[in-house]
Amino acid sequence: MYKGSIVAIVTPFKNNKVDEKKLKELIEMHSKSGTAGILPCGTTGESATLSMAEHERVIEITIDTVNKRIPVIAGTGSNSTEEAIRLTQHAAAAGADASLQVSPYYNRPTQKGLYEHFKAIADSVDIPIILYNIASRTGVNIEPETMAKLAHDCKNIVGVKEASANLEQMSRIKALCGEEFDVLSGDDALTLPLLAVGGTGIISVVANIVPKDVAAMVAEFEKGHIAKARKWHYKLLPLVKAMFIETNPIPVKTAMGMLGMCEPALRLPMTSMLPENQEKLKKALKDYGLL
Repeated sequence: MYKGSIVAIVTPFKNNKVDEKKLKELIEMHSKSGTAGILPCGTTGESATLSMAEHERVIEITIDTVNKRIPVIAGTGSNSTEEAIRLTQHAAAAGADASLQVSPYYNRPTQKGLYEHFKAIADSVDIPIILYNIASRTGVNIEPETMAKLAHDCKNIVGVKEASANLEQMSRIKALCGEEFDVLSGDDALTLPLLAVGGTGIISVVANIVPKDVAAMVAEFEKGHIAKARKWHYKLLPLVKAMFIETNPIPVKTAMGMLGMCEPALRLPMTSMLPENQEKLKKALKDYGLL
């Protein structure tokens, strides 16, 4: 079971190259902060602007640095099925515990196309596969019925990161796919509501800066301390909102720069935050007690 607070870790850059030393430092911080798993090369990790060699290297560094202390879920999806298979096979050979597979973006495949794409990837490896449903980025939704068919036909498709912001859809997925199928939130603001309908955790953006707090919220819920979990939810909510003032990962990387956690460097087409939005972000960090 994949559960708890799993961080969608940023990829730190220095002089437009992956800052391997800083990446290792961030992984060490998470390993000591209650983070339940690390996801390199996701949306927050700017996978779309990493070269193939960089993508593979970031996954290798993460696996080696984590050293089996917590699960590593490697982001190895692509809109090219062949490329996704190559990346996933590399991650499996490197020792990843699981793979995150985003829906093919730009292509806008049919539900049949989605099924065949994910099945081909699942058939190519033995490691668990977690689907990533984020129609706002990809242009296509994995329908709950398609997900259920994949879960039934491919024994290593074990869960989904649901970023649809649709609790009704999340509930349908849980109902159709069964108790063994892990439904993880892809939206920090919906972690607690999803847990209430049977979700198992969060693949989190805000955990990059407050890993202990996100982990605490999920842990309190799992202990049955609903009021305490709700208190964490409302404390985190303004900070979560600030993480999406502009397109992710612009705000979280900017926040990490403000907090001295890493350089706020981004790769085009991502650009630095507008000054007025930086002020809003700075206020959110101050209000939370981080600055």
